[in-house]
Amino acid sequence: MSQWRRARPEVIIAAIFIALAAVAGLAVAGWPGLAVVATVAAALTLAVLRGLAPRPAQQTTRTAPESDSATVQSITGFSRQRYIVASGIASRAFYEADLRPVLEHLLAARLAERHGLNLYTDPVAAKRAFVRSARDEALWRWIDPAQARPGEPSGDGARAIPRRTLARLADRLEQM
Repeated sequence: MSQWRRARPEVIIAAIFIALAAVAGLAVAGWPGLAVVATVAAALTLAVLRGLAPRPAQQTTRTAPESDSATVQSITGFSRQRYIVASGIASRAFYEADLRPVLEHLLAARLAERHGLNLYTDPVAAKRAFVRSARDEALWRWIDPAQARPGEPSGDGARAIPRRTLARLADRLEQM
């Protein structure tokens, strides 16, 4: 069914209203009144039709609010981070290449912000600030920048980081 066919009652009511206004304008002010009513009716009709007409895709894209692109970027960023974490849990090579640098960066930022230490120039002081117990000592080997390099599995047989260890590491980074 056509859109115009479904809108037939509204169009008929609008035409009747315009005709009554034209007659009233003609009766009150003569031909100039009829001209004013016709001009206003034409302007309103054009405004309504412009509002109803679909916009071209180019114009729609141009007028899209900035928050839409920010939302898309945050969703894709979240998706990427989730993939990095899942891959780091599944494979030691992925942990070393992708997840470890992210965790290392977080550790360096925490040490710099909260303790005034540089992880790379003073690793001994950084370790002292990170390690508070034997449990933290076990976590340190997963994040120590001097331990392993990307693509080189450590001495534990290239075991991926356990989920619980990663959760404890994240908690420790939040506590710092």
